[in-house]
Order: sequence, then structure tokens, then C-alpha cells
Amino acid sequence: MAANKVLRFGPVALGTTVANIINPPSLTGGTGLSGTNTNTYVVLKHIRIVNTGASAASPSLYIGATGGSASGTAFAFNGTSIPAAGNPGNCLDWYGICRLDVADFLTGLGSAAGLVFEAEGEIGIV
Repeated sequence: MAANKVLRFGPVALGTTVANIINPPSLTGGTGLSGTNTNTYVVLKHIRIVNTGASAASPSLYIGATGGSASGTAFAFNGTSIPAAGNPGNCLDWYGICRLDVADFLTGLGSAAGLVFEAEGEIGIV
């Protein structure tokens, strides 16, 4: 069996309306990654949200349907304020393991402009 491939996701600017950030590629493609000849999965291991804006802002991430931000699907950082750029601690980090299959979308938004999503993980073949 082949090993997973290590990947970097982003950087992606988080807007103030929810948008797809990561969706594993399927036979027809995905979000943030090109299509393959088979279904895949993504294993997230580290997420960093950096505030490059002039004021404090809060990110919200969700796992669920495309473009989703439904109650009960919140994933990380929801409601945690990140200080403005130039201030100590102007980023948040998440470390763990979270698998996303082709039907899963990692979506997100920020309370203000200036938040940037970046992550590391692996991609594997189902």
C-alpha cells in the first residue's frame, strides 16, 4: 500500500461570508486540490489562522456540506479572537488529526477581513 502524500493547504483569505476551503478530490475534482483518477481523503494535522488585518477578528470553521455553516458542524476556533497584525499572538494554531472524505467540506469565514487560513496534512487514496 502506498503512503499518504504530505500537502500544504493555502494560504487562503477567509472572507466574511462562508466559503469552501478544502474538499478532497474525487473522480471529478475537489476544492483546493486538483482531480485524480480515484477518490481520496485528506488528513488535517495542523491549521493556522493568521490575522493580517488592522483590528481583532474571529475565525469560524465548519465540517459538513458545501458552503455550510450549520449549527452543530463547528470545527475549530469559533468565537476565538485573534489580535490585529503586529500584536503578539496574532495567530491561532490547531494540532490534531481530522479526516475529510470526498463528501466532507471544510468551510470557513471570518468576523472581519484580514484572516488567512493555512494548513498541513496528508492526502491518501481510498
